[in-house]
Amino acid sequence: MNETHASSPRAEPFSATQAVAAGMDFAELQLGANGLFWNEYRPEDAACRIWQWRDGVAKCLTPNGFSVRSRVYEYGGGAFCLTPDGVVFVNEADQQLYRQTLDGAPEALTSGECRYGDLHFAFGQVLAVEEQQDQHRLVAFDLADSTRHLLAEGADFYAAPILSPDGRRLAWIEWSRPHQPWTSTRLMVAERLTDGAFSSPRCVAGAECEESIQQPRFNAENRLYCLTDRAGFWQPWAETSDGLRPLPATQADHAPAPWQLGGCTWLPVEDWFLASWSEGGFGRLTLGNEDFTGDYSRFRHLALDQQFIYCIAASPISPSAVIAIDRASHEVNVLAGGVAPLPAERISRPQTLRYPSGSGEAHGFFYPAMNDEARPPLVVFIHGGPTSACYPMLDPRIQYWTQRGFAVADLNYRGSSGYGRAYRQALHLSWGEVDVEDACAVVAYLADQGLIDGERAFIRGGSAGGYTTLCALAFQQVFRAGASLYGVSDPVALARATHKFEGDYLDWLIGDPGQDAERYAARTPLLHASNIRVPVIFFQGELDAVVVPQQTRDMVIALERNGITVEAYYYADERHGFRRAVNQAHALEQEWTFYRRVMGLAD
Repeated sequence: MNETHASSPRAEPFSATQAVAAGMDFAELQLGANGLFWNEYRPEDAACRIWQWRDGVAKCLTPNGFSVRSRVYEYGGGAFCLTPDGVVFVNEADQQLYRQTLDGAPEALTSGECRYGDLHFAFGQVLAVEEQQDQHRLVAFDLADSTRHLLAEGADFYAAPILSPDGRRLAWIEWSRPHQPWTSTRLMVAERLTDGAFSSPRCVAGAECEESIQQPRFNAENRLYCLTDRAGFWQPWAETSDGLRPLPATQADHAPAPWQLGGCTWLPVEDWFLASWSEGGFGRLTLGNEDFTGDYSRFRHLALDQQFIYCIAASPISPSAVIAIDRASHEVNVLAGGVAPLPAERISRPQTLRYPSGSGEAHGFFYPAMNDEARPPLVVFIHGGPTSACYPMLDPRIQYWTQRGFAVADLNYRGSSGYGRAYRQALHLSWGEVDVEDACAVVAYLADQGLIDGERAFIRGGSAGGYTTLCALAFQQVFRAGASLYGVSDPVALARATHKFEGDYLDWLIGDPGQDAERYAARTPLLHASNIRVPVIFFQGELDAVVVPQQTRDMVIALERNGITVEAYYYADERHGFRRAVNQAHALEQEWTFYRRVMGLAD
């Protein structure tokens, strides 16, 4: 196993360090009486900090020593909420709630072993999802005296607690094992009683059939709305006396799969609604019948007032930015971010991929290599999840490859979000088959189009994408080499060691480990390591609680025993997904150097 940290022999115009440094990101945009707030991640120190925008000035509120990030369900989300005089946030280091005024220092609101996320402030209380080992519940904390109140318990998982404007109704999302929030959830409501407590909840939707409900909202008149995929796509529905009824909306997903808490991709507004939705993988932004998409292709965390629409947006030539769109003129003001690391003429633009695979078709985006080679090598990107998605926005990591003469296929294989429930459900009992089929089919498709050299195709993926990568290398003979970033090599071992949120996910993706043991064995890369005849490089965080490091070590040992060229890098300070700039840059450069060696090019 080669663990020499070799560096590139020549200066590159766009280095791995530059690519990672351009990866600043934003989340959880919120609008309140004290201005606009967002959570900003900067890769140089891997910290997340709350920023306030008011009167044309941006101010960082989070002092050194704090990072605003939840780890509820391991993927977190909803890490802060606004209060009348400041914010309440989750501190990454201890996962406790802290209260902070706009001009003051953070003060602890909770202490203990619980973790918190999906924060929402209303009527002097902070509502939150509380996680205590494998137990989850909804709670509220009085800001006046820090008193804790239990709001709901008994379900396996909770999300999105929200109070109506008059304070009389509490709504939330809950679901039970073995389901995931994108397969089947329930919309619950409890009424406030005369003593201030809440009644026993009733189920508004999700009890009679499998449907994925998310992002409940009350409008100003206290009417309840939500997104549900009951009709095939995540679309807005409204509560009526006869149950939920659909609003007039495009037949498209109006939200991604809720891997994280606290998402906001739509808002009811008077007689209309503000929404981001997907069209052929490209994001659209509309308020009623009015289109505010402009030059952007992805929109997250929406907010609005009488003058502006606020959101986190990105385009094929600009990374994530906090923007304000004038509702009258449609003029866009960039408040933070959005600075491209390359001139527009040097940026490879995404082209829509829709290609035949198996008995159906698959989707994704193709990025041409930025050189003159007629048939360049190809890197196939496999996103994690696997029920997640990739988006046609400027990703500095993709540009890192295209700048070096590689074309990139960023895939939304069958099972990805953004193309409706049926497409998303295509992975049911088929993980390790249809995703692999789509990853291999794209190579043949692009080669037939004369766009790439099919003999120089590489595949890479993180987490679930790492599993698809290893399956493709073990069960197909398409790729010259591959990279697994904290990827799954043994699904049965993953089921034994992973966390509660994904504890039953493999039953849905592959089957029951006991009853379907043969199916598991047939789709376990570790058991078929002898089939892999091409080099593989691995990257793994030692603190990973989702795909534990032993998964990677076992796969590396198996390949070494078979005489396969292997490189493996372990990062002592990383969890599931790398956050520190130095580690991200190191992994990116080592992967590129590895592929060059595979192609017989000098270091």
